[in-house]
Amino acid sequence: MDIYLDNSATTKPYDSVVAKVGEVMSFVYGNPSSMHRMGIAAEKVMKEAKEKVAATLGASPSEIFFTSGGTESNNLAIRGICGASRGKHIISTAIEHPATLKTLSYLESQGYEVDLVSVNKDGIVNFDEFVSMIRPDTVLVSCMYVNNEIGSVQPVGEMRRALKRIAPRAYFHIDAVQAYCKIPFTAGSTGADLISVSGHKIHGPKGVGVLYVRGGTKISPILFGGGQQGGLRSGTENPAGCAGFAEAAARGAAGISVNMPKVRTLRDLLRCKIEKNVRDISVNTPENSAPHILNISFGGVKSEVMLHTLERDGIYVSSGSACSSHKREPSYVLTSIGLSPRMIDGSIRFSLSEFNTPDDIEKTALAVCRAADSIRRVMKYK
Repeated sequence: MDIYLDNSATTKPYDSVVAKVGEVMSFVYGNPSSMHRMGIAAEKVMKEAKEKVAATLGASPSEIFFTSGGTESNNLAIRGICGASRGKHIISTAIEHPATLKTLSYLESQGYEVDLVSVNKDGIVNFDEFVSMIRPDTVLVSCMYVNNEIGSVQPVGEMRRALKRIAPRAYFHIDAVQAYCKIPFTAGSTGADLISVSGHKIHGPKGVGVLYVRGGTKISPILFGGGQQGGLRSGTENPAGCAGFAEAAARGAAGISVNMPKVRTLRDLLRCKIEKNVRDISVNTPENSAPHILNISFGGVKSEVMLHTLERDGIYVSSGSACSSHKREPSYVLTSIGLSPRMIDGSIRFSLSEFNTPDDIEKTALAVCRAADSIRRVMKYK
């Protein structure tokens, strides 16, 4: 049986999510904007989905806006705030998702000033440097809560407090795609004005995400059309996808206190077995990281070769972020934490879910040891 350890790229949908999506597609297929009975039924599905998602974030349903996924949520948060504000200064970090970094690059071409905070060897922002970057004219700070490659968790509460102290009118955005239903938090506990999350990272459907927008936040739309979702996100809503997202969110939030300790235990077991049996490695995931991510580099081993060697054993891992793993450039995340090019070339990300078992870990650890030995023999690595 296959062993799937690429859950940071995407997850297997819950059976209940598949059933919910099929049910809505089959029986509630009206347009939520239509005024007839079928439209009203679809509108009710959307309302219930927003209520479910809002409950997981400790938010009001009016603060929940459905999008096509994490990329759109990040774009809407960043470009939407900039479009509604006069300020031209933005702060982010050097290890953000490409959906954030490329959006910031675009805004720089439009005259915005962007500062990127460096990180330490554990992938945590250098806090003093961050504070020194905040200016009275700072309009936005955008920060990834959990890094998608190494699992480092940023001190978002402290960052938000520092921001509001120096630039009280600035907004704070969290990319929580890898944090949602993985570590416990609410909109209130983070203090965030905007939070991005994605359905397919939490055993929900692909093509649907959410942007939480705190009440009173001034934000402009980036899509224009029929004025759906209060005019912030035009476009015909996707009731089936939204219902599936809400089902996954409710189930994930309800199970986090049981599932995530289990996942952490399995993750730590895998780390221990690899550290004990494979020489010349670098564990790139820091202590106190999110529970589901383990990034390890293998000296003398090309990550792509390791990935496909494990694939032949029915084990699926990643050589980095799924959004950048087809690119030849070294990981900018691993570069930012000071990892040598030799070790960056051999990095593998194992990302777990509640569906993984101790047997998966035992088999994966054995396969990794065999693969590392085999590849190194061929490469004559000493």
